[in-house]
Formats: sequence, C-alpha cells, structure tokens
Amino acid sequence: MRYPAVAGMFYPASKEELISQIEACFTHPLGPGGLPEKGDGERDVLAAVVPHAGYVYSGYEAAHVYALLAGQRKPRTVVILGFNHRRMGSFIAVSTEDWVTPLGTVEVDREVAEALWRNCDLIDHDEEAHVGEHSIEVQLPFLQYIYGDFRFVPLNISLQDLDTAREIAGCLSKLDDVLILASSDFTHYESQESAKAKDGMALERILDMDAKGFVETVYRHDLSICGFGPIATAIETAREMGATRAELLKYGTSGDVTGDLRQVVAYAGIVFRK
Repeated sequence: MRYPAVAGMFYPASKEELISQIEACFTHPLGPGGLPEKGDGERDVLAAVVPHAGYVYSGYEAAHVYALLAGQRKPRTVVILGFNHRRMGSFIAVSTEDWVTPLGTVEVDREVAEALWRNCDLIDHDEEAHVGEHSIEVQLPFLQYIYGDFRFVPLNISLQDLDTAREIAGCLSKLDDVLILASSDFTHYESQESAKAKDGMALERILDMDAKGFVETVYRHDLSICGFGPIATAIETAREMGATRAELLKYGTSGDVTGDLRQVVAYAGIVFRK
C-alpha cells in the first residue's frame, strides 16, 4: 500500500472534512457553481490537465474538469501523469502499489502498469519515485468522489522534453479505454499580471494541441510550469487517441483566493476532446 503523504496538508485528513472540501470546490463561485451531475454519458474527454496545489487554492480549477468527467462514462483505467518534484528514484516511474486516501483504497491497474514498464523502454517500475510526491495523490480524492471505485496507473515524469513526451505518448495511446490526466500547476511566484501574460502564451499552444510549440514556449520564455512534460505527453497522447480540440474550462491563481496579487501560483483546468 502507498499511504497518503500530504493528507492534512494539501487536503483534509478526515473523510468527512475531505468530502466537505471537495463539495465546496464544486459549489464555490470560482468552481463550477454546483455539485456535479453524475451520469454515464458518452465520454468524449480523452485527456485533461488538472492542478495539484492545496485544494483551498487550486481545487476550483480542478473541480471544473471533474464536474465534466462526472457526467461521462467511467473509463476502464485513469492514467495520472505526475511530476516528480522531489527528484527521487527513476526519471519516469510507474507504481504498482494500491494507493490509500481518507476516502479509501484506490486499486492500481497492474495489468496496464506492468504493460507500460515492460513494453516502454523509458518507463521503470520504481516505488521510490512516488514517495512523498503530491502531484498524483491529490487527484485521487476528486476521482473517488465522482467515480466511486475505479482503477488507475500512477506515472511520475521528471524528464521534460518533447522526445520523451512523444515516446511515452506512443505507449499510452495503445492502451484501451483510458483517461489521461496531466497534473501540473502553471506560473509560480510572480505577480498576477505577469502570470496571466506568461501563461497566456503557453495556453495558446496547448489549446492548439501543439506540444512542440508548447515545450518551445516554456523554454524560450523560461516559464515556471512545473509539469510541462506531463502536459506535453497528454497533448501528444490525446492527438494519437483521436482528440480534435482542446478547451480551457477554468484558469485562475492563488491571488483569486487570497487577494494577494503580488506573488501568485496559477492553475488551469483543460480538457482534450474527440
């Protein structure tokens, strides 16, 4: 079992308080404005970008994505692409342990996980890379809330270049009935004005589903998007899976919550659709 590393910090450690905060993210004016309508509609979302900060800051942008997913058919497997902030273990690592949150245990789809690390040369099976890392963990309670029981594959990515993104995407796109989630925050610790200007350049490339242009923009302008490798991988995978358009559901910053616009962290909820 992989036990929570950031419960009580990024989100509440008790089941009741966690459910309450998740629902607050949905009903808040910065969120979708109401609890999600759960359904079994056709799933046209193949991949998405979701933030991974504390729920009090980024839960609203995440809630826009999860509200949309709630009304669509649950995939066989959710593949969550995290960024290894701690830089421990392998550069690209899958976990095969089941993950525990205050809402219960989430089962890893070991068949898919093992297929990835056996068939994709870049991917290792390494639990150390997931120790203490929050970018994948914080997505699980939202997924548990909208799906109930589900299976997933946690994949941490430290190498953030286009060739790596394309190679991983080539492996992911061969999987059947999966949803790809790229976990990333956008500009870090700049003014609200600066964050919006810089993120605007990146978002333009993402919404064009232009992974090459997106990565080049990050490097050219020295953008502080922490999980741009996972985002590029999600773009490439979505394209190979048949996505035809990207949609920005919500962009915001920590300043929208705190009122301090001098030094913010920015977040976005984006989906890639058929």
